[in-house]
Parts: sequence; structure tokens; C-alpha cells
Amino acid sequence: MLTRTIGRYVSWPLERLAFVLAATRIPPNLITWSALVLNLWACIFFAAGRFASAAGLMVLAGLGDLLDGPVARRQNRVSKFGGFLESILDRYSDLILFLGLLVYYVRVNRFSYAILAGVAMAGAVMVSYAKARAESLGPISDVGFWQRPERLVAMIIGALANKMGLVMWILAIGPNITVTHRIVRTWQETEGSLRKQQLATEHAAPAPVSATRAPHESDESRESRKSPDPHPVLTRFAGRGQ
Repeated sequence: MLTRTIGRYVSWPLERLAFVLAATRIPPNLITWSALVLNLWACIFFAAGRFASAAGLMVLAGLGDLLDGPVARRQNRVSKFGGFLESILDRYSDLILFLGLLVYYVRVNRFSYAILAGVAMAGAVMVSYAKARAESLGPISDVGFWQRPERLVAMIIGALANKMGLVMWILAIGPNITVTHRIVRTWQETEGSLRKQQLATEHAAPAPVSATRAPHESDESRESRKSPDPHPVLTRFAGRGQ
């Protein structure tokens, strides 16, 4: 994944920068909120058609997304709410960035690209939602390429190269393929595995035991077991008289 690749190259400088920020005692949640504000500013630039400026702000916002976690760990402020807040604000950031592009394409009467921006917006939201719902059903592996870092890098490259129309096509198709991939994998991990277990249980069920005739058993003995003597006392006295 692109996330791991980026992490290998920027982990050392990020840790040094996180060390400096942690020493200032800046709250990690403030860094998270700052990233949202920068993305909102980028949205305004996208709507105005200033793609290069928007890309620069997205880089700064992405830096904030990468720093809030390390700063929280260095300050011993890691919390479940912090992770929850970051996830919520990340979704808002995704939406407002695509909203800025949608507004721009409507302003310049490129309605087909405005529709692409809307589809890309839906795909970005559904990628995250599909992952959250799948994880609520059990430990399901993370699948699909078009996660948030990949989408942001594509938007930054498209904005800097002035190829945002091509990027809109990619982001309208790619993330929705990832959603489909996660749906299929979730089915395999839930319904598919359940059916396999049921089939295995049916094949492993023991065969019914057939009633077989015991060896060396006479017909008289079998009849005596089937029909017990209704008058055992008379039979005993009759035996004495023999």
C-alpha cells in the first residue's frame, strides 16, 4: 500500500518534527482540527479554480494528519476519542475537497465532470464506510488499493499537473471498485465461511447404525426377548414339577 511506502521514507523526519511539536505541549486534537481547516481552505481554492494553491494546502493538511498520532504518543495523550475524532474529521475533509471541485465544474459549465466529482465523493465515503461495517462483523482483512492516502496523492498530483479531469475519472471508478472488492471479501469471510462450515458438518455427520443380527443368537432367544413370559410364577412352579 502507498501508506506503508510513504511511511518508510518519511518516518524519520516525521518523528523529529513530532518530537519538536510534542515539546511545545500542543494538543494533538488541535493538529487534527488544523488539518480540517486547511482542507476547507483548499476547498475554496478548488472552487475558484486555483488548483496549485489547493494542492499546496492539501500537502500541509496531510502533514497534520500524519503528525497528530506521533505527537499524541510522545505526550502520552493517546485516546479512543482522539482516533474517533480523527476519523470523523477525515470524512469531512474528503467531502469538502470534492465539494470544491464540484462547485468549480458547475461554475465553468462542465456538468459531466461535476457528476464525476459527485460519484468520486460517494466512492470516497463508501470506501471508509465499507471498512467500518466490515470490521464490525469481525476481523476482516483490509483490501483494496484506493484508500484515503492514495486518493489524496492522486488529487494533489492532478492539481499540480493541471490534469484534474483525468483524476476525476480515476477517482470516480477506482474507489468504487475498492468498495466492491470489500463487499466480496466480507461475503467470503462471513456467509462463505459459514456455508463451508455447514457443508463440513454435514459431511462429517455419522452414518445411522443399521440393526444387525447378533451372531450365534437363536430364534428362540430372540423371541424370548421380544415376548416376555406373562406368568413367571407359574413357569417357575412348572419347572419344579419336571
